[in-house]
Order: sequence, then C-alpha cells, then structure tokens
Amino acid sequence: MLFSKEDLRKLIVPLVIEQLLAVTIGMADTMMVANVGEAAVSGISLVDSLNILLIQIFSALATGGAVVASQYLGRQDRENACGAAKQLVYACAAISILVGGLAMLGGKHLLSLIFGAVEPDVMRNAETYFWLSALSYPALAIYNAGAALFRSMSNSRVSMMTSIAMNLVNISGNAILIYVFNMGVAGAGLASLVSRILGAVVMMVLLRNRHNLIFIGHLFRYRFDWPMVRSILHIGVPNGLENGMFQVGKVVSSLIAVFGTSAITANAIANNLAQFECIPGSAMGLAMITVIGRCVGAKDYKQARYYAKRLMIITYISMTAICILLSALIVPIVKLYNPSQETFDLAVWLGLYHGACGILIWPASFALPNIL
Repeated sequence: MLFSKEDLRKLIVPLVIEQLLAVTIGMADTMMVANVGEAAVSGISLVDSLNILLIQIFSALATGGAVVASQYLGRQDRENACGAAKQLVYACAAISILVGGLAMLGGKHLLSLIFGAVEPDVMRNAETYFWLSALSYPALAIYNAGAALFRSMSNSRVSMMTSIAMNLVNISGNAILIYVFNMGVAGAGLASLVSRILGAVVMMVLLRNRHNLIFIGHLFRYRFDWPMVRSILHIGVPNGLENGMFQVGKVVSSLIAVFGTSAITANAIANNLAQFECIPGSAMGLAMITVIGRCVGAKDYKQARYYAKRLMIITYISMTAICILLSALIVPIVKLYNPSQETFDLAVWLGLYHGACGILIWPASFALPNIL
C-alpha cells in the first residue's frame, strides 16, 4: 500500500488543524471587530463573500499544481515535479497581482453595484476592508501554492505550523490595532495583510531547501513552460469554476443586504459557524489531492479507488460529528458576538439550518471533485 494508517494520520491531522486555523483568521476579524459595532461586522461580512469567491481562483490553481506535482512524484520524476512547482508559483503570483490590481482600482464601484442598498456606514467599512484584502491577494496566492506543494510531498505539518504563525500575528495585530489604536475595520484588514505576507515569505524560504522532494531553485530565473502550465490549468480551471459557481450562491448576501444590518450581521455569524462545520470536509478534500494523485501517478487505480472510498467514509463521519456538536453549542457561541436580540435569533436559526445540510450534503461536495 502506498499509504499506511500512520501515513494518512500524519497527513490528515495537520490538515484539519490548518483548516481550523485558516477559518480562525476570518473569524477573529469578525469577532474582534464586533465591539466596534454591527456596521463593522456587516462590512467585513459583505467583503468576505466576494473575497472567498476571488480566492477560489488561487486555491484552484494551487490544487492544479499539487495534482500535477503529486502525479510526477508518483512516477518518481522529481525533476518535472520541481518544474511544475516553479510554474505554479509564478502563475499564482501573476494572476493574483492582476486580480488584486483590478479589485483595488474598481473595488468601490463593484461594491456599490452589488451591495448598493446597504447603509452608508456598512459600505464605508466594506470599502476599507476590501482595499486591504486586495493588497493581500498576491501573498495569499503564493502561500496557497506553497502549502499545496508541501501537501503533495505528504508534508502537511509545514503548512500547519505556518498557519499557526499567521494566526498569532493576525490575532495579535487585531488586538493592538483595534483595541489600542482604535483602527476598527482598517486594523482588522491590516493585521490580515501582514499575516498573509508572513505566510508567503515563509513558504518561499522553505521551498528553496533542496532537501525537499520538491524545491524551487533559482527563484528569479524563470522560463515559461506552456505545456506544464496547461497541465496545471487543465485541472485548476474546472476546479475553480466548480468552486466559484458554488461561491456565487453565497454572494446572494447582496440580496440579504436589503433586509438591513441585522440580517447581514446574522448571516456573517452563521457563515463563521458554517466554516467550522466544513473543516473536516475541506481537509479531507486536500488530503485526497495528495493520496489519489500519487496513486494515479503510479498507475495504481485499485488503490486510488480504495483510498477514495475510505476517505469519503471518514469525511461523512467527521462532518456529522462536528455539525451535531456545533448545533448543540450554537446559543453560547452566537452570544460571543454580542449581537442584538433580532440578530441573535436569526443567526441561531441560520446556524441550525446549515448544520442539517452539513450532515446530509456537504461531505460529497468537498470530496468528489478531488476524486474525479
């Protein structure tokens, strides 16, 4: 067998912790800025619905690169695996700079077009947070590329430890900028920006190590390799479109905006809880990229089917358990956001609805695209 029980444990456990920490960054911004007022929480919530949609592009590219690199490793072709890694990093950097630049230049008009009905305070906070988020897109894309490459080497501990450092920087920055300097939404956005830059720098430094199965040598010597990039895009683009179309449904929060600040804030709180419920599924989906990719690269399709079935079962069991747990604790969790009574009631019901769907629907949506 290509992966023993211990190999799977070493891969999956750090991935779960990493996904937990990734969710914590957005949740920390929302929860820590709650003291500023519901307009601030609503502004961050509206921007996050767009942020996640745009970030899907980077995640999809990272997934494509990880699959290609995993297949090369499965064939014992280290040279091409390293070549795919370099093409991935440059592709992610180029696309993220383009997307970030467009977001910074046209962000105000885009927010007005989608969320034009919101209150002026909410829109002002959203514009500030979106501008700072756009600045962080290149760093976030490079971090995602590096994390995906380490996962393809079955080394998810690196991305987990980097994510811990990013969270510490983000939460510390939030505490200082929001509570000490009273910067509100700008403080939350700036702290996230610094933490993502840190993550990108750490990943690039670690990927220069030639002792890794995959490493990037001569970072500033780049030769465009269209066949390699095409292989990455062949996997990444359909994956990005699939994830993007799913996320478009969440941008329906632009319709929620007409119901007022309480509805937007309740949706933000429920989304935070929903992200926690999805952690096992997203972690298992990332694990499948490495496991199934290696099996396919080695042309061992019997093992690919075996691991796909095994990981799907784990996904359903783990997501059912966490959805039940969070649904049972939803009242005290929502109270942590210090919401108004109207917001509290809406958030609780939204959280319970998502918990039910999380048990029945979401596991397959995370796992199947990575298997297929």
